[in-house]
Parts: sequence; C-alpha cells; structure tokens
Amino acid sequence: MAEFLIYEQAGAVVTLTLNSPDTRNALSHPEQYQQIIDACERINLDTSVGAVILTGAGSCFCAGGNVKDMKEQSGMFSGDPLAIADKYRHGIQKIPLALYNLEAPTIAAVNGPAIGAGCDLTLMCDIRIASEKAKFAESFVQLGIVPGDGGAWLLQRAVGLSQAHEMAFTGDTITAEEALDCGLVSKVVAPDELMAEAQEMAARIVKNPSSTLRLSKKLMR
Repeated sequence: MAEFLIYEQAGAVVTLTLNSPDTRNALSHPEQYQQIIDACERINLDTSVGAVILTGAGSCFCAGGNVKDMKEQSGMFSGDPLAIADKYRHGIQKIPLALYNLEAPTIAAVNGPAIGAGCDLTLMCDIRIASEKAKFAESFVQLGIVPGDGGAWLLQRAVGLSQAHEMAFTGDTITAEEALDCGLVSKVVAPDELMAEAQEMAARIVKNPSSTLRLSKKLMR
C-alpha cells in the first residue's frame, strides 16, 4: 500500500505525518499500524532525535477506525468476538504501546478532527497543540463499541475522571476551545500557525540534551 506515515527529520526533530487525506487518515489496516510501530522503533534507536511532532495531512488529524468495516464486519472486525479481540491485540493495540514507549518527547499538532481512535492517538503524545479547526470525540459508545485502543486509560489521565467519563459515556464532540478548557490540549492556534507553533515548541525542547530528555520522560512515565 502507499506510504501512510511520512517520516521527516530536520536536525533533532522528527515530524510524522499521517498521509491518507482521502480517508481522513483513518486507521484501517495492519500495514498502517506497522508503519507507526516501525517509526517509533527507528526513533528509539536514533538518540539524535530529541522531539517528535505527529500531525495529519489534509483537513483531518485522524478519523479513527474504519466505520465501514465495522458496519460490514470485515477487516479487523470480521469473525467472532475472540477473533476480533485477537486482531486488536496484534493490530491497533500495538500503536499505544509503541507511542507510549517512544523515548523522545512527542507533540501532537492536531490540524483537524481527532475522532475515536484519532482522539486516542493525540492522547498517546506528551503535548497537544490544536488548530482552531480541531475537534475531539471519544465517540466509541455511539458505535456500540468500547475505547479499546488505550483511550479508556489515557483520557482520564489527561482531563481527569469526571471529564473523561462525560466524553466516553456521551461520545459528544468538543471544540478546540473546550479541549483547552478541560486540559486536553495546552494551546489553540490559528490553522496556518499550527505547524510553526509545534516546531517552535520542539525547538525549545531539543535545546536540551537528548539523553536527559529521554531519561526525564522515562522517569515521568
């Protein structure tokens, strides 16, 4: 399949871009998951990397899972419940483990909607900066499924139990400003300023020794 994740490095900063704008950067295939896992392993082995920016191509950060596959019970949603659980463990659930164990500090530059697994993808990053066009939803419940890719554990650590419960139990979409108010993101900027803001923050981070950054992140974990 076409390259889903673009890996670019400038100095000590790596930018990872989800690159399937036609599908709103949906996470649909094991090949996509593997590209994210491989990028994380590559960064961990390259101690020159001091910070990572994760963003999406096009107007959407990530639309989450493939709703069509869910409806048709195809792809990773085919088979009986045990088969589906096995596909989760050996598929999409490898992404939160890879990103959570990424040694370099990570910044999610959320350029547009981050829905379901897309919202959870932002939570796997250490810092979140949102465009004014960003929206967030822990929307699994509206599809009759649970946040099985790490969101149930990560969301409450970002926004607290009450707000996490509200988002997970209603599935409601919140705006970038609402995300700022509840602590889901640390900054909201104009769409054309997003990447510059993320790069400026990354530059402030990588002024510090890479080894110290990685050890500090490990200690906070």
